[in-house]
Amino acid sequence: MKEKNILLRYLYKYKWKYLFGIITLFIVDFMHLYIPQFTGEITDGLESHTMDMNGVLLGIGKILLVGGILAIGRYLWRYFIFGSSRAIECEIRNDLFAHLEKLSMSYYNKNKTGDLMSHFTNDLNAVRMSIGPAVITAFDAVIMTIMVLIKMILYVDFRLTVLSVIPLLFIAAGGVYYGKAVEKRFAAKQEAFSDLTDQVQESISGIRVIKAFVQERKELKSFAKANMENKDKNMGIVKLQAIVMPSLDFIIGFSSVITLLYGGYLTIKGDITLGRFIAFNQYVNMLVWPMIAAGDSITFFSQGFASLKRIQNIFDEKPEIFDETAVKSIKHLEGDININDLCFRYSPDTSNVLNHISAHIEKGSSLAILGRTGSGKTTMANLLLRMYNVEPGQITLDGNDIREIPLKTLRENIAYVPQDNFLFSDTLRNNIAFGTITDDLDMVEQAAREACIHDNIMSFPLKYETMVGERGVTLSGGQKQRSSIARAFMKAAPILILDDSLSAVDTNTEEMILENLKKNRQGKTTIIIAHRISTIQNADNILVLDAGEMAEYGTHEELLKLQGIYADMYEKQQLEKQLEAV
Repeated sequence: MKEKNILLRYLYKYKWKYLFGIITLFIVDFMHLYIPQFTGEITDGLESHTMDMNGVLLGIGKILLVGGILAIGRYLWRYFIFGSSRAIECEIRNDLFAHLEKLSMSYYNKNKTGDLMSHFTNDLNAVRMSIGPAVITAFDAVIMTIMVLIKMILYVDFRLTVLSVIPLLFIAAGGVYYGKAVEKRFAAKQEAFSDLTDQVQESISGIRVIKAFVQERKELKSFAKANMENKDKNMGIVKLQAIVMPSLDFIIGFSSVITLLYGGYLTIKGDITLGRFIAFNQYVNMLVWPMIAAGDSITFFSQGFASLKRIQNIFDEKPEIFDETAVKSIKHLEGDININDLCFRYSPDTSNVLNHISAHIEKGSSLAILGRTGSGKTTMANLLLRMYNVEPGQITLDGNDIREIPLKTLRENIAYVPQDNFLFSDTLRNNIAFGTITDDLDMVEQAAREACIHDNIMSFPLKYETMVGERGVTLSGGQKQRSSIARAFMKAAPILILDDSLSAVDTNTEEMILENLKKNRQGKTTIIIAHRISTIQNADNILVLDAGEMAEYGTHEELLKLQGIYADMYEKQQLEKQLEAV
């Protein structure tokens, strides 16, 4: 889809509103032409003594009538054109967000949050300006200019019109250069704003780390640098406008001088009446707006085009993870998982994160995954959720290749507690009920009890209606973990994946959660990723990873007998417990 087509799709939807708006705008501009004419007629009538007071009042009545039509017309074209541009902006923003939701994790690994946010703010605002105000300015720059010129020629004088308009042609010539220059500078300005937004977003998100390491001054310098770059790019546009706008005023002023000199001469000679000379000056002043509108429309269109290309780049991104043609009509999963010779790398330029991993997790059983940091544990969780693709046949669920299962079905049947325990800026109740279609308080409380967070929540003044700060910042690490666990418990999915989800809770709480887990997950598949052996020693099978390799596999007792990595980790953790007890 080309850059223009993405916009044409939305413009076509609102074509009738735009058409009515343009018709109304034409009527407004056309009626505007009669005010100088009526003024001239009154002036000539008074000068020649051919108009009495009734004639003056009639002329004023005509002007007031035109004024009323102009007022209603301006309201209507604003309603039709500005209203449509706002509606299109809203729809593009919705579609852009929906498209971002479809994109794969690899896209977010490569793109910064601040840059994406700028597309939703500055870029969409520039696009709206190009389909709202730019339509008005472009119409006035062309149609109103033509109508005023025709009126000047027919009602006043052809020679005077040509002479006064010649200087204005320089505006049209300069507009071509101005449009190209402003498009480049606006694109650079948008990039600088994206970098600034990302700098602010990252610094605020990491404010606790900044304060803890006393790096406020360093971050201030970094922000000041990004802010200065943003200012310089904005000043590039301001400097260009600082040259163009005074030049525009000079040309318009020069045209007015010609009008006064030559028009005055024609009036003295008697070629035109005084009233028509006054009307002509009003017509020349009416041309000022279309000339300014010509520059504005070029600016709006140039900026809108630059922003549209940035937005189009997102729409052109294709999700790597999607329902393929071979997808089956599967609505429910039982939980039987088979991993067969699994190998995976994040990109062709990197080495394998997982090498030749094989395991069978029967329905209703539990698998624990243990390993040092960077051994590929979280990667396995991501692959089971199909955040990334694997080769056909390497992961099957209930005998179906994972790529043949609809994404919606797959993820609806897996409850996941990630490492970062992300919570939304919402109430605890809504956070726990996030993965379900109901926020029934009894069900929320039951899930919270199973995750051992209910008592903590009840101690808060607003209990389950307590608002959680951004990313759960108002809760402790253990409270965030248990809230995330409660969210997964409430989903009651056939498959549960806990990714190092008990690291921030004490051993007594851990034992209670594991006991509740064992009791409530009967007949359901559970995968536990952990560093502490106490967390996973009762699992039906334990998979030990080492640098992406399948180092050991078996039950707790079987792995202890091997006297390998697992046994070594077990002995060290037991020793740590003894030292803590002392």
